Amino acid sequence: MRNLVLLLAIGAGVGVSNVYYIQPILGLVQHGFSVPANLIGWAPTMAQIGYATGMLLFAPLGDMLNRRSVILVKGIFLVLVLIAAFFSPNFTTLLLTNAGIGLLSSVGQDFIPVAAHLAPEDRRGRVVGTVMTGLLTGILLSRTLAGLVAEHYGWRAIYAVAAGLQGLVILLVWRLLPPLPASTNGRYADLMASLLKLWLKHASLRRSVFIQALLAISLGAFWSTLALVLAAPPFHQGPGTAGAYGIAGVAGALAAPLLGRFVDRAGPVPTIRLGCLLVILAFSGMWIFANSMVSLAIGAVVFDLGVMAGIVSHQTIVNTLDPAARSRLNGILITGAMFGVALGAEVGNVAWAYVGWAGICAVGLVASCGALLISSLSTDAFCACRGPDYF
Repeated sequence: MRNLVLLLAIGAGVGVSNVYYIQPILGLVQHGFSVPANLIGWAPTMAQIGYATGMLLFAPLGDMLNRRSVILVKGIFLVLVLIAAFFSPNFTTLLLTNAGIGLLSSVGQDFIPVAAHLAPEDRRGRVVGTVMTGLLTGILLSRTLAGLVAEHYGWRAIYAVAAGLQGLVILLVWRLLPPLPASTNGRYADLMASLLKLWLKHASLRRSVFIQALLAISLGAFWSTLALVLAAPPFHQGPGTAGAYGIAGVAGALAAPLLGRFVDRAGPVPTIRLGCLLVILAFSGMWIFANSMVSLAIGAVVFDLGVMAGIVSHQTIVNTLDPAARSRLNGILITGAMFGVALGAEVGNVAWAYVGWAGICAVGLVASCGALLISSLSTDAFCACRGPDYF
């Protein structure tokens, strides 16, 4: 079981990392294709839109088809799109391939329901936490890897590396992952329609999505503006330093198995509230010690840990609600979180432009306080919809 969990963690990390390779190489892409500054930002935006769309469109497939087959097919097409990105002759083609990369990189999330399905009930939180460590480590280190590869071999090289890594994962899944039969019968259209039914049925799903989206806003606000903050006074640091902060954030991701154990023992709701408090503490400290790079590093670790506490707990909750709909439930949760990241990035950039670092910290504090408030409300105060409540 240990080797299988390791495979799931690697698969999740490699799959989702493809979405983020574009971010640190934007300058090289802009120079190579002579793209205007007001258009270059569409490259990562297309990847994020594709990812959120993939989570919604492909979520039912993991419940209606063999999950192993779904992972293999999506992985193969992802390799082909990565190769197409490598050979992009112009910026328009790169935009389209990044949308495809985002769409198919949802394969990284397919490993989460597999982990929940294979894990014993008393260890589900721990196993999901371990796989989430792989996923978040992939996100955090993807920027560092892309920057290093592009600096020495050009921006196209990272797509060749990504295709090779994804191909290796496909081979390992084909050799090691057992068949995982469909958990439900039904047509694709019916399962897509069931997403709304699941949303209305489960109060815990609704609350989990709102809380995680708010925590994700703080995440997006910080990481989307960090390079700008470090480049400005009093730091005057380059993109390499921003990449190093991604490594600091890995410390929070590596704590996911410990958080999973805490979820198994204390329950997901106390862990969620602890995570909200950690995010509040982190942004408060970074606001007070605004001129300290050490404060930024410590804050990145602490608030990443808080966001991780939320996602591990919420995935434990949604994977318990309906075993036959785990892929769809996870898809709804992650789609909400991705919209939170996108919103946080936009609000964070506006806050930086008009207010500065204090504005970014304020965004993080307001979002995390809102998450804590929702986690503390009674079911009746939260909504009047029907359905069992986990909180």
